Formats: sequence, structure tokens, C-alpha cells
Amino acid sequence: METMTDWPILQRDGMNYFAWLEEARSNGAVAYIDKQEKWTSFDCVAKLRALARVRRVGHAGTLDPLATGLLVLCLGKATKTIDEYQNGTKQYDVVIKLGATTETDDRGSAEVVTSDLVELNETQVAEMLMSFVGEIEQLPPSFSAIRHQGKRQYDLARDGKPFEPRPRIVTVNSINNLKFEWPLVSCSITCSKGTYIRSIARDLGANLGSGGYVHDLRRTHIGEIDVANALTITEIQQLIEAPIE
Repeated sequence: METMTDWPILQRDGMNYFAWLEEARSNGAVAYIDKQEKWTSFDCVAKLRALARVRRVGHAGTLDPLATGLLVLCLGKATKTIDEYQNGTKQYDVVIKLGATTETDDRGSAEVVTSDLVELNETQVAEMLMSFVGEIEQLPPSFSAIRHQGKRQYDLARDGKPFEPRPRIVTVNSINNLKFEWPLVSCSITCSKGTYIRSIARDLGANLGSGGYVHDLRRTHIGEIDVANALTITEIQQLIEAPIE
């Protein structure tokens, strides 16, 4: 049975693109993608499917449209290993804005400023943020790709249809590199599969009484894979279009 280490990987300073493409088309392969802002995860899948001309392409873990960073795409028979990648620990760099909320829990919707707010200090914010470390119950954002009775929650939310997101148990392994300059909190979060950083931002703001949402989010690692080794879809397209020497 193949594992995720058995497939050729397209990555920065990795194997020759055309050798990788031949393997992707004839059997299977993996690509490490640095997703750009405003692209959906499915946009990346569709674009690589078209560029590589491989019908079966899937991603190992959704990134929100406004998030950037590491997205693992599996092609051909390598799609069998998607679960292995999805189960890996994830690491994110996040900037949280306090003092306001949004409907989507990120800057993808209008900001509602919290009235009569007293400015918080770094100690208050740090102590509350560290309370999320460990196994926690988390309510996913209403605008998320989770299915509710067969439909994506973001579709239900956009249509104004009432539903109750289901809580889930996730693990936050660590929160490091905390920096605070009101109203922005930046940190690195390492967590389990299924953890929503937008929910942490929302709940942090709620617990502080200030409101909060994700202003910037970047996934830097999946397991041992570093986004520094990933290519953007634009870079892959340039590889395809480059003249053969």
C-alpha cells in the first residue's frame, strides 16, 4: 500500500517539472502549493488540473480564500494519501484584530466596532490567548466548508438559512511568538486537524469582551512540510511555459 512518501513531489528546488508531470499523468504525484490570497482551495485544484491535464486532483485540507500558505495537492493515484496529509499537525501565523467583529470571523465581511471598549493590555490578551492551549471544544464559523445536512455551511449562511454549527473537539498544541500592539495580536499556532483559527480569534475577542476576528492568516507547515518549499500556481504556470533548453 502506497504512503505519502512514495510519490514524486513538486516543490521548490525539487525534481524537474516535466519528469514530475509525466509521473503525475501516468501514475500519481504530489505538489506543495503556496496558495495566494483570494484563491479558494478549489481554485488551486482546478487550475493545477488544467495545467497538468490530470483529471483526479484533490487537496489535503481547505484554506479560507483570504488565507495564504501551504496547500498540499495530490494528483492521480496519490489522492489515496490525502488523509495522511490531512491528519498532520498544522501551523499558522495569524494576526487577530481586537475591538470589532465580522460575520465571517475574518476581514471578508463588514467590521462591526465594539462600542464603549476599554483598551486591553498585553498581559490580559496573553493570558486569555494561552487558555486555548490544550484540548478544547470549538464551534466552527458559520461561514465554513463543513457540511450540514449535506450542504456547505457557507452556502446556508449566505442564503440566510438558519442552522446550528456543531461543536467539535480539537487540540491546540502550542501558541508562540506572541506580539501585541493594540488592536492587533500576532502569534504562531500549532494545532490538530479540524481546528479553525477564525474560531480562536472570535472566541478570544468574546472572552476579552472586545470582539475579535482574523485579519491575516498564513499556514506555514503541515507536519514536517514547510511552506518555504512550496510553489505558487503562478510559478508552476511559468515552469510550463518556459522554453525547453
